[in-house]
Amino acid sequence: MFRTALRNVFAHKARLLMTVLAVMLGVAFVSGTLVFTNTISSALEKSSSKGFDHVDVALTPGATAAEGDKVSKEVKLTDATLKKAGSVPGAASAYGVVSGYAAVADQDGKLVGNGFSTKGGNYWGTEDPRYPIKEGAAPHGKNQVALDAETAKRAGYKIGDQVRMSIDGPVLTPTVTGIFTTDDGNVAAGGSLALFDTKTAQTLFHKPGAYDEIDVTAAAGTSEDQLRAGIDKALGDAAVHTETGQQLADDQARTISESMSSMKTMLLVFAGISLFVGIFIIANTFTMLVAQRTKELALMRAVGASRRQVTRSVLLEAFFVGAVAAVTGLAVGIGIGAGMRSIMNSTGAIIPDGPLVVSVGTVVSALVVGVLITMLAAWLPGRRAAKIPPVAAMNAVHAAPTAKSLVLRNTLGALVSAAGAAAVLAATTMSGSDGQMPMGLGAALLVIGIFILTPLLSRPLIAAAAPLLRVFGVSGKLARLNSVRNPRRTAATASALMIGLTLITGLTVIAGSVQSAIDKMAADSLKADYVVSMANGSALSPDVLKTLDTTDGVTATSGMVDSPARIGGQTEYLTGVNGKKINDLVDLPLDKGRFDVGGTNVVVDDKTAKDHRWSAGSTFDVAWEDGKKQRLTVAGVYRANEIVRGIMVDTPTLAPHLTEDASDMQVMLKTSGDTSDATKDKLTKALGENPAIKIQDRQDISNEIAQMFTLMLNMLYGLLAMAVIVAVLGVINTLAMSVFERQQEIGMLRAIGIDRKGIKRMVRLESLVISLFGGVLGIGLGVFFGWAAGQLIGNSMSTYELILPWGRMGVFLALAAVVGILAALWPARRAARLNMLAAIKAE
Repeated sequence: MFRTALRNVFAHKARLLMTVLAVMLGVAFVSGTLVFTNTISSALEKSSSKGFDHVDVALTPGATAAEGDKVSKEVKLTDATLKKAGSVPGAASAYGVVSGYAAVADQDGKLVGNGFSTKGGNYWGTEDPRYPIKEGAAPHGKNQVALDAETAKRAGYKIGDQVRMSIDGPVLTPTVTGIFTTDDGNVAAGGSLALFDTKTAQTLFHKPGAYDEIDVTAAAGTSEDQLRAGIDKALGDAAVHTETGQQLADDQARTISESMSSMKTMLLVFAGISLFVGIFIIANTFTMLVAQRTKELALMRAVGASRRQVTRSVLLEAFFVGAVAAVTGLAVGIGIGAGMRSIMNSTGAIIPDGPLVVSVGTVVSALVVGVLITMLAAWLPGRRAAKIPPVAAMNAVHAAPTAKSLVLRNTLGALVSAAGAAAVLAATTMSGSDGQMPMGLGAALLVIGIFILTPLLSRPLIAAAAPLLRVFGVSGKLARLNSVRNPRRTAATASALMIGLTLITGLTVIAGSVQSAIDKMAADSLKADYVVSMANGSALSPDVLKTLDTTDGVTATSGMVDSPARIGGQTEYLTGVNGKKINDLVDLPLDKGRFDVGGTNVVVDDKTAKDHRWSAGSTFDVAWEDGKKQRLTVAGVYRANEIVRGIMVDTPTLAPHLTEDASDMQVMLKTSGDTSDATKDKLTKALGENPAIKIQDRQDISNEIAQMFTLMLNMLYGLLAMAVIVAVLGVINTLAMSVFERQQEIGMLRAIGIDRKGIKRMVRLESLVISLFGGVLGIGLGVFFGWAAGQLIGNSMSTYELILPWGRMGVFLALAAVVGILAALWPARRAARLNMLAAIKAE
């Protein structure tokens, strides 16, 4: 049986090619994902661990516990802490670390890197071991800065140049005195790093006399653990955290691993989808091969082969196919992993240098996935082949499904589909988090149920295309009849395409509806013409609000200051606003009371009010950040959205209780004229053309969110394209094998007068009908799932409503048609080139 299986593989290698390609693509996706994520993780871990080479023990500030009316406060690391840590026996040296946001502009005034990766810090003394000076000297004074070598190269700066930069608002123009090298993983990943002397950094980052971290190096003969124990004893303060350099490196490696884990999981999910689609192709291929070899299998049974041996023979063939596909897929996957790293580097997302990591786990996973998927998909055809009685098989080349088996299939499909639809509908009545699991389970059941029912659905849906096919005469009629001749085969072929289009359509419906909801939310809830904020989301300098208040044409402004406070034993964040102007800048629907923010009056969003059981007129006690208490009154309750929410209090009421100077997270403003490019340019110039500050109107806010959705959708489209490619291979495979099966029939058609063009047209139309059948099912399911998911989203987004992207759905249907036409090119050409007489004589 082993030799027989091997002989069959070589005998049908052309017909198994598409199966090999389908499995190979799935395996390549899996192995490419593992190689890519492992390579990046390894490179980032090695790069980041170098940053701890000069750290044996690190001290970071802890925080006091929040209890009663006391707000949690961060403990400061001061020069006294630095002196204590540095004088511990076994300590060789100690230095303070100051860090913060520092936006660097290039020669054209554009931000280098993105908002979250543009960082600043301090250069300790004249020789900081963390940052070896490559050119120039260390910075001294507020007018000097040192840049990392990569940033200097990208932005075109050299020693002596003035650089435009910003910390939290005002534009700075220090002189570049030094260019340094660094192993900072942030810089290696495309970020920027600007260093000032320690005193200047503390002033700029609003940390006078304080450090974000203190790093201590051990003297020769002192271990990290011994040094840490000595520091803990000397400080005697539980609010200061200490960690060894090794612990920091381990924590960083763990963080990198966790961050890469989500990317790996997402990519593997899409690889799984491709493999799942590939199962249909494998099952279809082996079903057709078994059907074509029923006489051969019957003869084997007649000479003594048992049912198990027949099944085992088919599974052995699947094993050989899977092994070849897995090995090939692994090789292709390694190339994909290397290529993806190069692509990321070319798009500006710089990955640290490091070797390509092909682990044993990756190799084993690729081989196991390829072989198991193929054998699993081939098991049912093999079992079905073994159950055909030898005499019946000798009398018929194709054993049609019995009425009983079709009834059982349709009954099972109806039950599974009903259960899935019921679960999805039930999930739409639940809250967002509670409904996710039932909806996911219901969606899976519904897809499986529809797949089981696809043979039943194929006849009426394909029959609906009959009027259009009549236009093509005999070729059109034959194409329709061929499409429904074997409903199971048509179902398996169409289902592969259906799954990909279901996901693509569902994601498109959700993304379009959410984007529309956000547009409506921005238009409905904001009266402000512009919102000013930092590019990285950090706090603005108080100078920004002062500048805007005095800018010609600005009629109303309000900063938004966040401050923690204790209310009812819980920590809540209150937002300080300009009580006199806030009503001119926001338009929030009130459920109860009036929109009055001033003195001790506040307005509260509906969710917070419900949590605390407040209503208009309710009073509550608040313990401010400085420990003082005050009673506030709820003037009104408004409906929250994703843009505006929380407790709003008048800034003059809040400001006296802040432990640090008030820093606005953003500033809303209204101008005397309409929003325009000229007005935005005017505001930009008023703020010194600061590269770190964003000035956005309502449309800009919507567009920024839209860009995120567009990027996400394009990425998902790219990942799902693999499933569509596998589905195309399935259509090609089915048609090619169908042409082989129908050689006699095609020969007879040629003999009675249909020319080669007619044969080509027949095969192409058959492919088109099957592809459109899968497309209609996929788009229909995608719309249903998009609607259902929208019901969950609508629970937390009041402006959400279903938006059907008719244009894109038309494109998806056209894509299905193109898939059908392209997939039919080779099978149609092959059918048209068959020798008429040889085809008639073929068995």
